[in-house]
Amino acid sequence: MSRLVVVSNRVAPIKPGKVAAGGLAVGVYDALRQAGGIWFGWSGEISATPTINAEEVGNITYVTLPLNKRDYDQYYRGFSNNTLWPIFHYRIDLARYSREEYDGYRRVNGMLAEKLLPLLKPDDIIWIHDYHLIPFAEACRQLGIRNRIGFFLHIPFPAPEILTAIPPHNELLKTLCYYDLIGFQTDTDRLAFQDYITREVRGVIEPDGSLTAYGQNFRAGVYPIGVVPDEIQKLAEGYKGRAHPMRRASDATRQTIISVDRLDYSKGLVERFRAYEEFLDRYPKHRNNVEFLQIAPTSRSDVRTYQHIREQLESQAGHLNGRLSDLDWTPLHYLNKSYDRRVLMGLFRTADVGFVTPLRDGMNLVAKEYVAAQDPEDPGVLVLSRFAGAARELTSALIVNPYDCVGMAEALDRALSMPLAERKDRYEHLMRAIRAADLDAWRDNFMRDLRSYVSQPSTTVIETEELVEPD
Repeated sequence: MSRLVVVSNRVAPIKPGKVAAGGLAVGVYDALRQAGGIWFGWSGEISATPTINAEEVGNITYVTLPLNKRDYDQYYRGFSNNTLWPIFHYRIDLARYSREEYDGYRRVNGMLAEKLLPLLKPDDIIWIHDYHLIPFAEACRQLGIRNRIGFFLHIPFPAPEILTAIPPHNELLKTLCYYDLIGFQTDTDRLAFQDYITREVRGVIEPDGSLTAYGQNFRAGVYPIGVVPDEIQKLAEGYKGRAHPMRRASDATRQTIISVDRLDYSKGLVERFRAYEEFLDRYPKHRNNVEFLQIAPTSRSDVRTYQHIREQLESQAGHLNGRLSDLDWTPLHYLNKSYDRRVLMGLFRTADVGFVTPLRDGMNLVAKEYVAAQDPEDPGVLVLSRFAGAARELTSALIVNPYDCVGMAEALDRALSMPLAERKDRYEHLMRAIRAADLDAWRDNFMRDLRSYVSQPSTTVIETEELVEPD
């Protein structure tokens, strides 16, 4: 079997016996372990000395290198997180574009391709991950690399009207078409991409389902990322750490709601706090009988937008607790820190409601993890945003609109009042969906399609210039 070469913005080495932090790390690690190969990317360090570090663990070689300050500012903080991240999450109002940052983004992708080149073998399969590395395949092709290259986008792909807010959108999307296979989380994302290709650049969908645009032929598919439900259930059942004060109603007097998110404006935390306060105002019977635990580790703390969201949430949490707390009751526990995966799975299992309400999310594995961690005989209820990719699969959750404060409050009341029989029925439906699209299916389906891809010649003469509206 040919080797697998994984390229991602950050490399997450996994030591044997250590619990992985999340879906990407677990899925990539298992694929690499099966085929053997390389995991290549940024070390997370900033240094003026571009020293490459290689570490072998079993049949996997982890290859990392630092970025200098200029590259970090332009490639990572700049175009990746000040332009692509907000626009791909439908937040044009928060996006900032700089030609220098875009040039830095392209430059770093080219530099990474050059560093990878001497490590490759002719039959390696290359799998690229996420929005930081959209131009990576084009850079590889310019270096003469002819290996099969696939790309998976972990975040949403925006509608063409949103995407075109990026000034060099046409050039950027042209680089994406150098991949042999482009994977998306949902059919909505894939259709948005196809809409852009066919409308903006007059690309065509070939009879075999492949796409042709910018002189390239490639495929686009849907591969919803999943979790490993049996592993999660085992972690949740086996967690023997310090007992958390919030327990299921059968064990204590109070019910519990839990949310776990990276501190980011796309996660809808501000709206969620408002909805929880609305819930307590509309349904006073729940006061003193419910507690909400929000875990939100700090993210990108050197970006002003993220500093602002943290200030907002701290203000909201203080206001809510100051107004509603009692001597023996704190309605909201807001924690800006990370917890071990075992602890989180244990907390999920004891929570009556999983409150997962992003404004926009590619998938959201927390929703799937919460369900998988539940006790089948006494499961909690998932309240899920319609704008999470997971909502396409987890249709037995209570689906809400995160912009509807009252609607979310009503869903919380319904979730906390739901009879056991209904909770079990919903849980069983959710688990069937989670098992049908687990992490193995995500990885195996993508790799199968990438390995089997054969480029097709276009049957249609097309224009590849950006469309210009008539005067």
